[in-house]
Amino acid sequence: MSDVSFMRLALRLARRGYGSTSPNPLVGAVLVKAGRVVGRGWHRCAGGPHAEIEAIQDAQKHGYSPRGSTLYVTLEPCSTHGRTPPCTDAILDAGIRRVVIGTTDPNPDHAGRGGELLRRAGIKVLEFQGGDSPTAHRAAQARLERDCTALNAVFNHWIVRRTPFVTVKAAMTLDGKIATAGGQSKWVTGEKARAQGMKLRLGSDAVLVGVNTVLADDPSLTVRGEVRTPRIKPLRRIILDSLGRTPLTAKVVSDGFAACTTVVVSRRAPKARIAALAKKVNVIMAPLRKSERGARPQVDPGWLLKKLGAENITSLLVEGGGEVNASFLLGGFAQSVAFFYAPKILGGSASRKGVAGEGATNPGGSLRLANLRWRRLGDDLMLSARVVRP
Repeated sequence: MSDVSFMRLALRLARRGYGSTSPNPLVGAVLVKAGRVVGRGWHRCAGGPHAEIEAIQDAQKHGYSPRGSTLYVTLEPCSTHGRTPPCTDAILDAGIRRVVIGTTDPNPDHAGRGGELLRRAGIKVLEFQGGDSPTAHRAAQARLERDCTALNAVFNHWIVRRTPFVTVKAAMTLDGKIATAGGQSKWVTGEKARAQGMKLRLGSDAVLVGVNTVLADDPSLTVRGEVRTPRIKPLRRIILDSLGRTPLTAKVVSDGFAACTTVVVSRRAPKARIAALAKKVNVIMAPLRKSERGARPQVDPGWLLKKLGAENITSLLVEGGGEVNASFLLGGFAQSVAFFYAPKILGGSASRKGVAGEGATNPGGSLRLANLRWRRLGDDLMLSARVVRP
């Protein structure tokens, strides 16, 4: 097996931490000695041992000494004290002679420090990002480096910008409708598409909807159904409700997860409504974004994202409705989309759109998507894509 093969294994291990490591990254590690895998590990949860430590301990548990081995790790080992000691110290103490790194630390304050520290200690370090390998392996290494980076797109965004990585999710008919004119929306897509939607929630720190969605559907906004990985911490539920209209009987206010609900209001909300909601859920008052005269007041998404980022919310799943989806997409606050399309046509000028708002004034102003990936989920299609900034 080659460096590329062992790194692929480390990448598969890293994905096992999906939904449980925030605000830390997904990381996998493999320890190899004499061409044989002797230790495997991945970061399981924030505050727990990092992947490198897991791999070292796994080798020792099975009777193998890590001394003289090669460590394959998807992300540059940390070199600073946090909730756990630096992994570079553990690597040196274990006597590992070679370290292969999938991608460097995205934090500008730490990038390259772990690799350089190991080099100064006499350990041979190979970074896929640097392309310092034989030509025959460079293309495969470059692909793996991109995969290692993409694995932690959420963490990388948050660690650099300190705001959550925002994904806008919507389940629509082929003509882009999410509900009838009366607000009926259950169910647009089938079971497999809905299960994938639950997986998106599992991998998110918080889910956000507007108050109109609460009024129309009374959603629970929890992770339900069959998921392989249980959540380490509960999913936060964010309700945009500038006027404080969320009913006190709504599931997000009255169920067993009410402590995980935050209702975002504005100064225009009646004080009595704010006080009543605050007895059951978290309530924060946010500034309103500038809008046209007579338009419905909207909470400023930029302000909210900064606040959530400061609270270690690294990923936010926006589930609309149409006006909320538009405020994040057309306002420049979203990084990706997850659109589910059912083979149905709803029609009707008054039917609810997946993305509403004022829209572009000409085709040239349309929001562009890149890195498109289509998936078949039963009879439905799922489009995953990154939002292209102008």
